[in-house]
Amino acid sequence: MEGVNKVIDEAAQGSLTIIESKNKDGRKVYIESYGCQMNFSDSEIVASILTDKGFTTTRNLEEADVVFVNTCSIREKAETTVRNRLKSFNKAKKQKPEMIIGVLGCMAERLKSKLLEEEKLVDIVVGPDAYRDLPNLVNQVDDGKKAVNVILSKEETYADINPVRLLSNGVTAFISITRGCDNMCTFCVVPFTRGRERSRNPESIINEAKSLFNEGYKEVTLLGQNVDSYLWYGEEGLKKNYENLSEEEKSKSTTFAQLMEKVALISPKLRVRFSTSHPKDISDEFLHIMAKYENICNYIHLPVQSGSSRVLDIMNRGYTREWYLSRIDTIKKIIPDTSISSDIIAGFCSETEDEHEETLSMMEYVKYDFAYMFSYSERPNTLAQRKFEDDVDEQIKKRRLSEIIELQNQHSLYRNQQHVGKTYEVLIESYSKKSKEDLYGRTPQNSGVVFPKGNHKIGDYINVHIDSCTGGTLIGTVV
Repeated sequence: MEGVNKVIDEAAQGSLTIIESKNKDGRKVYIESYGCQMNFSDSEIVASILTDKGFTTTRNLEEADVVFVNTCSIREKAETTVRNRLKSFNKAKKQKPEMIIGVLGCMAERLKSKLLEEEKLVDIVVGPDAYRDLPNLVNQVDDGKKAVNVILSKEETYADINPVRLLSNGVTAFISITRGCDNMCTFCVVPFTRGRERSRNPESIINEAKSLFNEGYKEVTLLGQNVDSYLWYGEEGLKKNYENLSEEEKSKSTTFAQLMEKVALISPKLRVRFSTSHPKDISDEFLHIMAKYENICNYIHLPVQSGSSRVLDIMNRGYTREWYLSRIDTIKKIIPDTSISSDIIAGFCSETEDEHEETLSMMEYVKYDFAYMFSYSERPNTLAQRKFEDDVDEQIKKRRLSEIIELQNQHSLYRNQQHVGKTYEVLIESYSKKSKEDLYGRTPQNSGVVFPKGNHKIGDYINVHIDSCTGGTLIGTVV
């Protein structure tokens, strides 16, 4: 999965979900989330479903009656981390045998038999489209049964669920606009773990964004595996390409560009972000909408994966090196001050040294603001696992990844240095991690900025002059 896809590597520590419930006598539940932004958004949906059934939560595993782990299958490391957490939960269960342990999300569908029967690590396994069934599944376990629902849906979007905002700063929020993926990139498990792509009713998205703004939120991020392919043309049927719609369907449809405009028009004081874009689908129409509205942030996550057309072809990415470069040129022409980030895979099946050099030269051309960089990890049941040999030596993968990371560090510093001496409007999101005397926010270009607290507070828009920088952070003063 891409940078919602923008994969945040939370697999090292996870994220504790805190659910508030008016019913203080409810069973206590503890939820950890791993992986991408979509998983964290899904945990908010789970929180809402459980809250409606009277669950409360705890920060202490020892107090929990029910433990859920929302999982990621994008890389082997993520799965290993989740397995280790499940083993530690089972140690706690020995002290509290009535504790229920469940796995949610992407690992659930792929490893249901192993987790339930072979390894006996869990009592419940629930796929991404079956969260409404969670209260019923808990009841099944209460009756002494193992419980599983990993059925993928062609319709489920949870559009009617009002997500519980987990550990929220009250400033920024995620809104899921699509579920699943139709792209079938050969390295990716998402089409198999999350099913076919379907778009959510735009009216429900607009209403959710309006509600968040009225509650005091200042920024929303529209999420999807491929936001550019968002297309709504009615309740029935799977998504079609816009070109395949009838004229009547086109007249009633909503494209991603049109959806973004509707969200931007809610208020100029509501910032709008989105993730993730796909190079084969990002349109000029959308870029012009982005340029038209100041509150649509000038930041695009545009995963390249490889700089080689041959490798892109066997990845089934749907574009060439030349196409990607033309999209970069168009973005820079229409929105000159846009920041661009990427996902890059080192050592994909049969990648040669020359093709690795093509990736490095692509990076030199674009000079990404930052990137999510990984060595190729073969995932079971993907097309690449079935069709290709994972034949690049692990040491070569590590060396290539090291070269990619080193180059990206240079480019991140270069891009941050370009901001020094300029002034940006910053939305304050939190205190600095290092000091309560400093605040942290982001520019429209998604660059993190640290600056003295002064009399300002979280949720304020302020203008910050950038005085200096590191490779990862801008440092400034309020003006």
